[in-house]
Amino acid sequence: MRNRYVASVLNKAGFATLLFDLLTPEEEANRATVFDIGLLANRLVDVTGWLARRPGTAGLPVGYFGASTGAGAALAAAADERVEIAAVVSRGGRPDLAGTRLADVTAPTLLIVGGRDEQVLELNRQAKAAMTAECTISVIDGATHLFEEAGTLEQAAAQARDWFTRHVTGRPDAP
Repeated sequence: MRNRYVASVLNKAGFATLLFDLLTPEEEANRATVFDIGLLANRLVDVTGWLARRPGTAGLPVGYFGASTGAGAALAAAADERVEIAAVVSRGGRPDLAGTRLADVTAPTLLIVGGRDEQVLELNRQAKAAMTAECTISVIDGATHLFEEAGTLEQAAAQARDWFTRHVTGRPDAP
């Protein structure tokens, strides 16, 4: 539901979005598969390749948005030489799960973290330190891991929209 909300904000700003699960329902039941960042990243790379071959999307710039473990997968995929990614946004994510691949990410990256999610905030700080690409951490005051507090998801979605506007479209005039 939260990712659908973010997608709707991006759609209203003129971005096409593709929202999909990286695991089948059966795979989601296996805790080890949920944290298999290599598997998740490869699936994201495969979908990105599929989009690059489609007549309506070939040649369009691509940005990745990931939450929780999906953020680790997005960053690992962004580091893959088979794809060219314009920007990455993580919301309440675990970029640290991308491990050594963080140093290979070239896309400008925004890490949005809840101010009350102290453990994940520290993991995001460590991930940022491992990155060589442009990387910004944005802390949303009062937010916990899921951004369920009033107005916090809206702030995160607006920041994602603005980041993609600047880095995917190249327009420096993002709100």
